[in-house]
Amino acid sequence: MAKAPFFTPDEEILFRSKYKELLGCLYQFLEKEDIHKMRQLMQRVVSLDCYGRDKNGINGLLRNVGTALIAALEIGLRRSPVIALLLYRPVLKKIITTDEVRKTFDDDVALIITRLLKTSDLYARNTAIDSENFHHLLFSFAEDVRVILLMIADRLYMMRNGKRLVKADDRKRLAMEASYLYAPLAHRLGLYKIKGELEDLSLKFTEPEQFAFIKQKLNETKRSRDEYIAGFIDPVKKKIADTGFTFDIKGRTKSIHSINNKLKKQNIEFEGIYDLFAIRVILDMPHASREEEKAACWRVYSIVTDMYQPNPKRMKDWISIPKSNGYESLHATVMGPQNHWVEVQIRTLRMDEIAERGLAAHWKYKGVKEDIGLDELLTNVRMALESKDIDPMDLMRNFKMDLYQDEIYVFTPKGELIKLPVGATILDFAFSIHTGLGSKCVSAKVNDKNVSIKHVLQNGDTVSVLTSQTQSPKRDWLTFVKTSKARVKIKQALREEAAKNADFAKEMLQRRFKNRKIDVEEAILMRYIKKRGYKTVTDFYIDLSEERLDANQVIEDYLEAERKEKEVPEHVEVRSAEDFVTTTEAEEISSKQDVLIIDKNLTGIEYKLAKCCNPIFGDEVFGFVSSQGIKVHRMNCPNAQSMRERFGYRIVPARWSGKGTDGYVVNLRVIGRDDIAIVTNITSVIGKESGVALRSLTIDSVDGIFQGDFGVLVKDTASLGALINKIKTVKGVKSITRLNA
Repeated sequence: MAKAPFFTPDEEILFRSKYKELLGCLYQFLEKEDIHKMRQLMQRVVSLDCYGRDKNGINGLLRNVGTALIAALEIGLRRSPVIALLLYRPVLKKIITTDEVRKTFDDDVALIITRLLKTSDLYARNTAIDSENFHHLLFSFAEDVRVILLMIADRLYMMRNGKRLVKADDRKRLAMEASYLYAPLAHRLGLYKIKGELEDLSLKFTEPEQFAFIKQKLNETKRSRDEYIAGFIDPVKKKIADTGFTFDIKGRTKSIHSINNKLKKQNIEFEGIYDLFAIRVILDMPHASREEEKAACWRVYSIVTDMYQPNPKRMKDWISIPKSNGYESLHATVMGPQNHWVEVQIRTLRMDEIAERGLAAHWKYKGVKEDIGLDELLTNVRMALESKDIDPMDLMRNFKMDLYQDEIYVFTPKGELIKLPVGATILDFAFSIHTGLGSKCVSAKVNDKNVSIKHVLQNGDTVSVLTSQTQSPKRDWLTFVKTSKARVKIKQALREEAAKNADFAKEMLQRRFKNRKIDVEEAILMRYIKKRGYKTVTDFYIDLSEERLDANQVIEDYLEAERKEKEVPEHVEVRSAEDFVTTTEAEEISSKQDVLIIDKNLTGIEYKLAKCCNPIFGDEVFGFVSSQGIKVHRMNCPNAQSMRERFGYRIVPARWSGKGTDGYVVNLRVIGRDDIAIVTNITSVIGKESGVALRSLTIDSVDGIFQGDFGVLVKDTASLGALINKIKTVKGVKSITRLNA
């Protein structure tokens, strides 16, 4: 029987076309003899049937060339990784060796192949691929970001040809892996188009009926959708343009995958999706300060919410307090024409670039926590990939994925992946699973061998913890655990035990005082304990219980401290507030104008506005001499009475002078009837008030009562009073209070 040809006629045409396109894409990056060397090697391995068809009938060489074209054209990989990809399969099948590759090409190509082989070995082990930490393991094993990019390219090629997979289970497995692992990786690496395609194709294979339904719905409504977005944007554009801002505004419809997630999470019909439409307003303010950027974003927010009714429960302020990953943006969901909800994102170009370059990647700010160090690393890779000025591969050639060199990965008996630091012990592993497991741990089995709780784990170990109900945390455990979780939990358990002893010590000390007929002043005792260097009262009593302190000596020390505090503080007055102030060097304060006069007509003094009462220009204030300089408090500060009673000698007069030219942030709490119009009307009042700007907003409503905390920027108490009076006139407002902090 004649042997089947390597290519079918159609495949040969396709191969020649793809290979020619690949060479054209790579030509300027290849070395002189690369094409000739590759042709010779390819002819050799093809003749040995190295690139034969897989079980689904997909030609191996066609798959590799197709993947290489995605890697080069759509991702931006160049010479070394593409050559490595084409030669990986022959090395895997031992038709050629890595040494031969090294001699024919160079060390870099051979190194990438070696790392591809490691990744292949990982898949052969079929290790917990659905683990949430699995992508970390891939990075740890792969060691080179280019390997991850090649893997993404290969998965995209297979997803595009997924219909050729014979078994439905294989299609589903491929789709799940693409959606769970490779789409998030693609997004983190800045490959947004690939990420979206992987997600949509995954849905196509896992839920074909749902995919078809959403696609049909989108096709049916495309024209009206485009018209709707244009109609929504046009008046907003005009209003923002009137302010003089330079900006860009874009509208889009969410992807099929994203829409499907909304349908599932919210359990609604297609027509009921809150934010099927999304608008992004990006302000170009290259020379603006952070404060100016914030003010501009809030101004745009006021413009949008003046025009369209907002949903206060879906307002998200990540400008006043950015996310921990650096993400800054204002998100508002407003009711557009025809009662459609539209999500509006407002940010500056700087904020947008930070978000788009990975410090706040989309999948992360949706709530997935991630290692910041890895984000920083991948941000650099994304910037290299996106750079048009230099060859990104020059930057990436030596850019190795060694971020996790100080981490190991071990497995539970069920194959779940656990990430631990190098040097982690059995106890660290046990506490990482559960606090109870760690507290009762007595030993373990590592790869079916019995080991002690001090045993140091190695990468790839499989661990089974053994426990005893009589076991409890010991102080010496702290000497060999590595993880903060284990250390914190051990200390917590030890402290709970010590707290019991501390209670007995406290009762004992109280009895001693009583026997000596000493009336203890709690404040003096607390100051004595603090002076001894104890961070908590419990620590003091623990030392007393463990006899590191002598009770009789404590009583004598207390009596001496009491005597000194109750003496006429003549020696204290030697260092008077006036003396302290006059020796303070004059420094530039935050205001351009010296608006505060301290004590006896002194100006140019460094001071800070206290956060506990948040004073603004026009408030009655006083100065308090602290170790950080003078802090200015409102006369009605919650801490004022205590400061006057305990530290009256440290209080100095203060008064405002001139005009309050700089802005002050004040927090106002508004309570009223739970009506969505209240927020709209209040923000409208704030936006229209001269010299006032909205800086932050949090909303809550319970049992028909609305509560909103508004952070507003005002010049002085006069403008604040005028604003409060106007807000009081808003229909439905019951009360308005100025918050201290």
